[in-house]
Amino acid sequence: MTNQEWLASKAAIEKSRRSYAHFDCRTDIAQQGAYISVPQNIERHGFYPFIHYQKKQVKFNKETGPKEKKRDICYASHIDRCIYQYYCFLLGDDYNQRVARDGLSKVAVAYRTDLHENNIHFAKRVIHFIRSNSPCYVMIGDFTGFFDHLDHRYLKQQWCSLIGVSKLPKDHYKVFRSVTHYSTWELSDLLALNGLKNNREGRRTLNSMLRVLTPEEYKANSNREHIRQNPDVFGIPQGSPISGLLANVYMLEVDKAVNDLVTEQGGLYMRYSDDFIVVLPDTGSMTLQILKDISDKFNSVPGLTLEPNKTQYFRYENTQLENCGSLFGVPLEGRKRFINFLGFTFDGNTVSIRMKTLGKYYYRMYSKVKTIRKSGQCSPTGKHISNKNLYALYSIKGAKGYRITQKNGKIKSGSGNFLSYVRRAEKEFGAHESIARGTKNHMAKIRRALEDDG
Repeated sequence: MTNQEWLASKAAIEKSRRSYAHFDCRTDIAQQGAYISVPQNIERHGFYPFIHYQKKQVKFNKETGPKEKKRDICYASHIDRCIYQYYCFLLGDDYNQRVARDGLSKVAVAYRTDLHENNIHFAKRVIHFIRSNSPCYVMIGDFTGFFDHLDHRYLKQQWCSLIGVSKLPKDHYKVFRSVTHYSTWELSDLLALNGLKNNREGRRTLNSMLRVLTPEEYKANSNREHIRQNPDVFGIPQGSPISGLLANVYMLEVDKAVNDLVTEQGGLYMRYSDDFIVVLPDTGSMTLQILKDISDKFNSVPGLTLEPNKTQYFRYENTQLENCGSLFGVPLEGRKRFINFLGFTFDGNTVSIRMKTLGKYYYRMYSKVKTIRKSGQCSPTGKHISNKNLYALYSIKGAKGYRITQKNGKIKSGSGNFLSYVRRAEKEFGAHESIARGTKNHMAKIRRALEDDG
């Protein structure tokens, strides 16, 4: 696909449209294509600060219960977003060609536009490989603060290597600078400047505005009190359209080094952003040394550090999965007895949805029920609150493809929810696995929660 074909494509245009308010007016690639495709315009372009906020995510643990985790999110202005998407397309085309040449097409599977697969397919491929290569060793892990620690100099080297230059062209360098020496403006400050509360209603009101600040207000408040620049020589913002691809570009050399080492032994290496898995057939003591060499290769990359609490080692043979972390210095309390990868759990015998994923689903479902019960199932005006939305979001009735007959005889189909994902996974893995085990009684749990007087 040529640049102009991509700019005119429906998918690119729709992806560039966002409903949030920013420092500029809403626009999209259809309107900005002629501007963003001219390198000289990008060389002179003034990027707005990212709007920053902390997204609260609930991480569920069966033993300790829900735990709140904060994640820094930065989102770009509308014109800047179009630029990032365009350069993501340009670099993405080069990246896809590079990984094909290097034999890495099936290695880095996140942020890709050419694989046409999802987590279900990736997880199935890995687990099938483990089962087919018994006995084998498995290493899983991720990196500490991945996006926050990407070294700027090393990133620029990989960027140059990807496009085959010794020095970044001026337009590419301008984009590089905007995501390394980036600046942010706190969402909470913008809400305060507009006299809005930092809650859902306040954010909804802010995003309904033409701009978060008028040009005059922006100029008057553009000072150190509100605009903060990244002071470090590492880290890129999470949330920009180009950040995911740049993370893949950053990993090009180490992905090839690790994959070459693994494939020489008839093994498999797959990485999804900062989560990775290595499977090596057990060929004796050398296998353990190779796994240690892989750790060294990862840790040798500027900014990359293996997260010690999340790096696990296993040996699989004849449906038996043994944690062998002690061979690599993993503390006893950190040794899990099952493999977690891409939202699925493999215990050596069967595959199921990961408990943390199920916990998040039930936590949100029970929170929704709690809100309904707290209101007495009545709105502030005294109208009865239907449970229709609850069932649409958290039951099989809302699953895509699930069809129900209403009282009037009409057939209604669900639009899609978490149960849709479970059904797709069950179909892909097969009914002999335990994919749907944790959700089989979800309807009864919803009814009991609604009826509970506690």
